[in-house]
Amino acid sequence: MQSSLSNPSPTTALPQDAADPTRDAAFDMLVAVLERHIALEAALDALPAMAVRDRAAAHRLAACVLRRLGTLDAVLEPFLRKAPPARLQHILRLGAAGLLLLATPAHAAVATAVALARRRGLAPLAGLVNAVLRRVAEAGPDTLDSLDGPRLDTPAWMWSSWGTVARAIAGGHAQEAPLDLTLSPGAAPPSGGLMLPTGSVRFPAGTDVTALPGFAEGAFWVQDAAAALPAQLLGVRPGERVADLCAAPGGKTAQLAAAGADVLAVDRDPVRLARVAENLARLKLPARLLAADATALSGQAPFDAILLDAPCTSLGTVRRHPDVLRLKRPRDVERQAALQDRLLDAACALLRPGGRLVYAVCSLQHEEGEARIAAALDRLDLRLDPIGPEELPGLPEALRPDGTLQTHPGLWPSLGGMDGFFAARLRKEGVLF
Repeated sequence: MQSSLSNPSPTTALPQDAADPTRDAAFDMLVAVLERHIALEAALDALPAMAVRDRAAAHRLAACVLRRLGTLDAVLEPFLRKAPPARLQHILRLGAAGLLLLATPAHAAVATAVALARRRGLAPLAGLVNAVLRRVAEAGPDTLDSLDGPRLDTPAWMWSSWGTVARAIAGGHAQEAPLDLTLSPGAAPPSGGLMLPTGSVRFPAGTDVTALPGFAEGAFWVQDAAAALPAQLLGVRPGERVADLCAAPGGKTAQLAAAGADVLAVDRDPVRLARVAENLARLKLPARLLAADATALSGQAPFDAILLDAPCTSLGTVRRHPDVLRLKRPRDVERQAALQDRLLDAACALLRPGGRLVYAVCSLQHEEGEARIAAALDRLDLRLDPIGPEELPGLPEALRPDGTLQTHPGLWPSLGGMDGFFAARLRKEGVLF
């Protein structure tokens, strides 16, 4: 690290300590994620009551920092003699994100960061904040052009695990996710949306879904285009007995119910299952709900089809949950793989002979996707039912040679990308007479 800039310009007036709910909340969320290892959404829920607009702006600011953390630190590094205390670093990151990524006017970005330092007990370092961020403002957004943002913003172990598509994935992570909708049967898409090849309707990031015509009437629900694929691949028919294991928040349950299936939605978390019930009520779709551990279900007649969207590291959802980049470790992949195996065992036991199972994870990790299917085929009475290219309109590159599916955020770059999902369709051996 090079020179220290600890003295503000004598012509630059330092701001007063005015309240700033947005930056205070964004700072608190960064502390929660980066120091206490709490998920961003949980940190958001723990915030004190505040105006909806301030809450949304704080979330966007904190998410921007988490998404571009490596880049922001690389921008700040030349202007610091040594690494600053963690909480001062958070303040500098917030200021730099405003300057370089969110088009905040320079005077506002600098002044609010200085005031934040004062409010958080760092008044002796307010001058340093002022000086460093003025230098960042002078350098401007062009300073980003000389940096390898995708590589800087991605933990090394993730980058290496993604192989040849790592750069495409990381490039997709740099953008906020758009809003995708799944339509209820017979519903018309809200005006202004883009109809995607797979049937989802896409709106720009930041769209308020509750303000779209048809929301209150249950004409659609929020679901990333990639997340809508596993239920489509199950291909349920009216009247079939179908289980949706690990069902919350209920988007896939809604798809299955909308297809006319007799759906049992299972989730071990009663609070999350209550959200499923609320969503189904708005959509006017029927399903039976059961709060239970899917690995230990009993007393159920065999199902014709099962959708297992298993718990995972969620590394395919970084565009929506950038905290995942900062919270997950390789050991989390191993831990989730063990749970996924238990769930596959349970799902196979619940399936009738000849029945079909779609296993899905919102992950990019080999250990949670194809490795789990290979292991399941070795030990369970299942065979792979390959997905055909006609089932993935507009997504030929997502179809793997073995007939499984792997989407990632680097796909559909001109349309706004998509989440990362692995899915495989399986059939249980034997025939039910």
